[in-house]
Amino acid sequence: MLKRSDLADPLSDILALVKPRSVACGAVDAGDVHLTFPRDNGIKCHAVIEGKAWLLVEGIASPYRIGAGDFILLPHGRAYALASDLNLASVDYQTVLAGGSPGHLLTYNGGGCATLISVAFTVDRGHAEMLLKVLPPVVHLQADVGQLALNQSLNQSLNQSLHQMMREFRKPQPGSRLIVEHLTSMVLAQALRAYLAHIGPGNVGWLFALADEWIGTAIGAMHADPSYRWSVQDLAHRAGLGRTSFSNRFKYTVGCPPMEYLSQLRMMLARERLSTSNDTVNQIAEAVGYESESSFSSAFKRRVGCAPGHYAKTTRVA
Repeated sequence: MLKRSDLADPLSDILALVKPRSVACGAVDAGDVHLTFPRDNGIKCHAVIEGKAWLLVEGIASPYRIGAGDFILLPHGRAYALASDLNLASVDYQTVLAGGSPGHLLTYNGGGCATLISVAFTVDRGHAEMLLKVLPPVVHLQADVGQLALNQSLNQSLNQSLHQMMREFRKPQPGSRLIVEHLTSMVLAQALRAYLAHIGPGNVGWLFALADEWIGTAIGAMHADPSYRWSVQDLAHRAGLGRTSFSNRFKYTVGCPPMEYLSQLRMMLARERLSTSNDTVNQIAEAVGYESESSFSSAFKRRVGCAPGHYAKTTRVA
């Protein structure tokens, strides 16, 4: 059986395809306020550095009480509100941004209730489904709950990145903007890692399966060499399990059979190359593990809904 360290990094692979790009990042020391955020197609993150606030998310009846050290990930673009008091009259978040300078800590309405770092990401929606479908509407990492404590060793890197960002906002220096931009990508990956590390048993999906010694090894092998003519027996051997035991365990933890996951991965990679390279359909078919252009084209059309050539013409970056 291969060591996990010898394999690819599936989470990094998926994030690279999803292409999360920070389009807004800032910090605010807010006084009494009720901020509303509309629906959009991105991913939002909020970290509470000091104080407390309420979070109310569209479609979820009860608000979340969030405090210093808590981290919130909102992956599905739902409308939501952040407030010191949800009974206050609501204000569009753009009203707050209008009073600040990019890259600086903004004080709103006197400050003192909560200091937050907020990041908004755009994503490639064509690839994002594989990541987003395994995440709940709200990922809430709590500093004051032992199982999810941000000051535990597994999450120290996330905590350190957030505090480095706050230092850059409190006292901007030459290069601060670039440093913050790099830290935003790190924070997203670190938050997903923290969520994965602390999520309870029984969750189904490829992200949670990465924590499984056997299935995580098989997923890593597929990501390391997606063009290989994998069989269930090959993957079971890599995982160190019998074929039947492996198949059952894979479907239970990932939510689909091994060959279905491999097909999803290959189609993601194919769509990326069709959109970003000048490779022929035949070259891409071979690169993602299909024996012929016709078999690849049939599989692509079945999953994506159009022929590879048409997809390339409509999505390729000039």
